[in-house]
Amino acid sequence: MLDRLKEDIACVFERDPAAQSWVEIITTYPGVHAVLIHRISHFFWNAGYHWLARFIAHTCRGLTGIEIHPGAQIGRRFFIDHGMGVVIGETAIIGDDCTLYHGVTLGGTSWLKGKRHPTLHNGVVIGAGAKILGPIEIGNGARVGSNSVVLKSVPEGATVVGIPGHIVGTETKSEHNEIVDTLKFDAYGTSANMPDPVAFAINSMLNHIQALDTQIEMMQKALNENGIYCKETTLLPLEGCEIADSYDKK
Repeated sequence: MLDRLKEDIACVFERDPAAQSWVEIITTYPGVHAVLIHRISHFFWNAGYHWLARFIAHTCRGLTGIEIHPGAQIGRRFFIDHGMGVVIGETAIIGDDCTLYHGVTLGGTSWLKGKRHPTLHNGVVIGAGAKILGPIEIGNGARVGSNSVVLKSVPEGATVVGIPGHIVGTETKSEHNEIVDTLKFDAYGTSANMPDPVAFAINSMLNHIQALDTQIEMMQKALNENGIYCKETTLLPLEGCEIADSYDKK
């Protein structure tokens, strides 16, 4: 237990630049308190003292704002940053070196007994407000962006954003480790080189429009060459400044 506590405290220095000392972490970090108390309640849960385990977990919820069912299995060097509003269900399994931010829910989608909560493999980062629901698996080194809702399993090294969550990028294990070594942690489930899904969608639309414009110009030219008059229309340019200028002149 003491070794686990030392690891849980040491990992905070790696993932929170604001951490100044061991004393500060032990006395003022609710995520560390919640993990420590959970390890105690989990011991009693496995020993068959279910009411006592639930009472300890309930007390922890009141003290930290973090609700972890004593039946949840949590690995080594688990860090909950800020922590308020985190909910971890009974059959959730969390691997080593995982990080959760505030407002995260590892929830179930069924009232049936059995495995109904997510499994997080090693090195997973879940951003603030994200909801991981159902007996799905989040692969090693995967990241879930803030406020995402994930209902399907996520492969190793993938980055997921949105509602419902969709993959916007993948990294090999070596690429992910290089980023983590540089940043020390993935802030809120994101990294500096994560693609912007909105910008990607807009760029795809612009490319599609440009392709359609090209096809229309070719059709107009072919019609005119075959004696069918087709008036050519001058299209507005796509550049934002020129579009704005053209509207200002009207």
